[in-house]
Amino acid sequence: MIRKAELAWFKSSYSGGNDGNSCVEIAKTPGTVHVRDSKHTDGPRLTLTPDAWSTFLPYASQN
Repeated sequence: MIRKAELAWFKSSYSGGNDGNSCVEIAKTPGTVHVRDSKHTDGPRLTLTPDAWSTFLPYASQN
């Protein structure tokens, strides 16, 4: 298991909102994409396979 401190989190350059923090951050490891709320970085996070992330991303981009 990868510890939170070992992940390199980043967010899109398209991050929006009035405060610039209204988005999610992702971190990639071999075989896993980790997703968390940029405003609650110690909160729960999703872990997805790269295939699941690729399937989800177009949906999230349109909604």
